[in-house]
Amino acid sequence: MTSLKQEIAQRQPFSSMEEEALLNLMRTADSMQRAFHRKARHWNVTSTQYNVLRILRGAHPEGLACAAIGARMITAEPDITRLLSRLKALKLIKQRRDRHDRRVVWTQISDAGLELLAAMDPEIQQLPIDLLGHMSRADLAEFIRLLELARKADAEAVSCDGDEKAQQPVATAPEN
Repeated sequence: MTSLKQEIAQRQPFSSMEEEALLNLMRTADSMQRAFHRKARHWNVTSTQYNVLRILRGAHPEGLACAAIGARMITAEPDITRLLSRLKALKLIKQRRDRHDRRVVWTQISDAGLELLAAMDPEIQQLPIDLLGHMSRADLAEFIRLLELARKADAEAVSCDGDEKAQQPVATAPEN
């Protein structure tokens, strides 16, 4: 196994263990992201688009408002409206305005979106096993714990600066 320092041909030591850990995390996340892109490219969807479809499948049939989709994203998406517009143009989602509050747009996965996810599921569900299956259950549990611990500092910083999620409007369930 090669170290990050060897992988990136860095001659100088890292400025701190925290820097080395952060750069390792970023390098690993990029590696996993590229693996996902290689798997998903023949379906012509990005990982962000896939994430939205997965979220909407979980909220099917009710759907979700834009802010709720954004809050559930794995990676932050600065322009969720544009992302949803692209998915709508591909006919993978459908949208409608709330009857009581015209500012709220409800987004639901379409039948075509459900069919796409069903076709992708076998390969996408195998990907984490392919990428992390060499780790023991105990190693995976510790890995998850450490990643959650690392995110805790960011979560505390956000809540101190003004919780972004708390500032987003909360939408109510749509009436059919």
